[in-house]
Amino acid sequence: MAHFMYVLRCADDTLYTGYTVDVQARVATHNAGTGAKYTAARLPVILEAWAEFATKHDAMSAEAHFKQLARAEKMDMIVAATTPEDLANAIRTRFNL
Repeated sequence: MAHFMYVLRCADDTLYTGYTVDVQARVATHNAGTGAKYTAARLPVILEAWAEFATKHDAMSAEAHFKQLARAEKMDMIVAATTPEDLANAIRTRFNL
């Protein structure tokens, strides 16, 4: 089973980062207003980026590390990554995961 860290852009232009095993279903849940309190107040959300990891631990560790970055650093990583694999590799490299 694949595990994902994902980044959403909310309607107020803030970023939300989370963990899931099904990215598209999770985005739909957020847009239905039942994904998280944070996103429910900032609808609609769009999927900005995602990265796949082999284990839940790796994906959740990547999420926790990514959340600690400044917004500019997050955006730099997202823009530089042309594929989900690029983002996952950038996160692994940056945080020695």
